[in-house]
Amino acid sequence: MAAPEFPLFYAARGARPAILRRIAMQDVPAVAPPLTLFQRDDCHLCDLALEVLALARAPEFESVFIDDNDALESRYGVRVPVLRDETRGIELDWPFDVAAVSRFLAGA
Repeated sequence: MAAPEFPLFYAARGARPAILRRIAMQDVPAVAPPLTLFQRDDCHLCDLALEVLALARAPEFESVFIDDNDALESRYGVRVPVLRDETRGIELDWPFDVAAVSRFLAGA
């Protein structure tokens, strides 16, 4: 059986829900996903990258569209789609396949 996502606790009958939520969430850090996929709107390569990430069973990631951001456009403009590991500060440029994503996620 998998561990619960939130800590378990017992509360007195009649405890207010807002207090219970605060208690339950106090040990759960609000953390952004460690992966970011930089992409463009209407980008067929980005659509292919999403398929590859699904096939590689990549964990949750944040999608960032670079179209309206000059700084991101200059950094990623010709490279998108780009998968970035925010924890390790490394990036995987397109083209990538399932094997490359798996190696990237494993840290190899």
